[in-house]
Amino acid sequence: MRASRRRRRLNGILLVVIAVLVVLIVVVAVASPHRPAAKAHKTQTAARVAVVKKHEAERQKAARHKAKTRRVAARKSRVASPTPGSGAGLTLITEPDAGIAPIYALLASPRYSLDLEIYELEDDQACAILAADAARGVQVRVLLDAHYVQDENEAAYSYLRAHGVAVRWAPAQFDLTHEKAIVIDDRLAAIMTMNLTAQYYSSTRDFVVVDRNRSDVAAIAATFAGDWASGDSQPASASDLLWSPGAEDDLVALIGSARHELLVENEEMNDWAVIDALEAAAERGVRVEVVMTRESDWEDAFDALVRAGVAVRTYSYWATPYIHAKAIVVDPGYAGERVFVGSQNFSVASLLYDRELGLITARPAIVAGVATVIERDGAGATAWSP
Repeated sequence: MRASRRRRRLNGILLVVIAVLVVLIVVVAVASPHRPAAKAHKTQTAARVAVVKKHEAERQKAARHKAKTRRVAARKSRVASPTPGSGAGLTLITEPDAGIAPIYALLASPRYSLDLEIYELEDDQACAILAADAARGVQVRVLLDAHYVQDENEAAYSYLRAHGVAVRWAPAQFDLTHEKAIVIDDRLAAIMTMNLTAQYYSSTRDFVVVDRNRSDVAAIAATFAGDWASGDSQPASASDLLWSPGAEDDLVALIGSARHELLVENEEMNDWAVIDALEAAAERGVRVEVVMTRESDWEDAFDALVRAGVAVRTYSYWATPYIHAKAIVVDPGYAGERVFVGSQNFSVASLLYDRELGLITARPAIVAGVATVIERDGAGATAWSP
């Protein structure tokens, strides 16, 4: 009995071992033919990734070459490089901190004339003020972009035209008209980073420089007149104004002049001449801080800047403030401090092909005012990590 049970037990164990072996043989047989295929698939995937990376590198190289070629063409037609003015007669308005009332007050202040050249106008109250100016005998002229935001500007265009305001679409030879400037009675000009778009007033970081320097005002007024007529004429020069098309070299030179610190805000970051200049500044020991609103289009630039030692700090797209300002502060608090404020984004289109206007000044109050805001914005933002 015991021997029989032992035999049956051994036979059972043997059957289990045989079954396990059979299962293992089947598994190996099934899996083995796929191993080379899996390996081949992995190799093919790696090859495809390499090809994609190669094509992307070639695309970026071609884009940089194209941009360089277009920069050379732009240099031939641009006005003299600006030199920072003393800044006498300049006043800074910071948005959204100041609220829109100072801008409305400017629009309502002309006695004789008001010229407005702007990318986007979607503000019923601003349009009503312009119409009221025209109704009391002020010569009001408005140029609006038609290349990218014509649909958004259509309501303002129709309203102004119906209320006696002279309004035109901006010249077609610019890729778009992105300038944001007001000239009042040929006695002052407002150089703005902001559009007149009511829905964004409360949440968007912007700067306005009110400029009473006669040479600046005359140059902005003359350039508006040329754009109003046809846009074929060159912008009028003034010592501290920065015009686009053709602003890239001057901004790169401004960045290159920094010895201690650079504070930067902008809405866009895909002009590699500017990016390279910021990287070079950080690599030579300048403290560089860039504050922006995050968008996927700028992530490659953010990664490159951080790797070079730039402190990039960002806000989410829906956060307040939305960084719409375009500003560079050079060496605040040091001898030779300067600041750029204007409509130019750090994109090839904005710097080389669009109608844009900016100002470079050494006025301490403007430098300190913009620097303080950028530092405060940076403190509230999140550090970018590649």
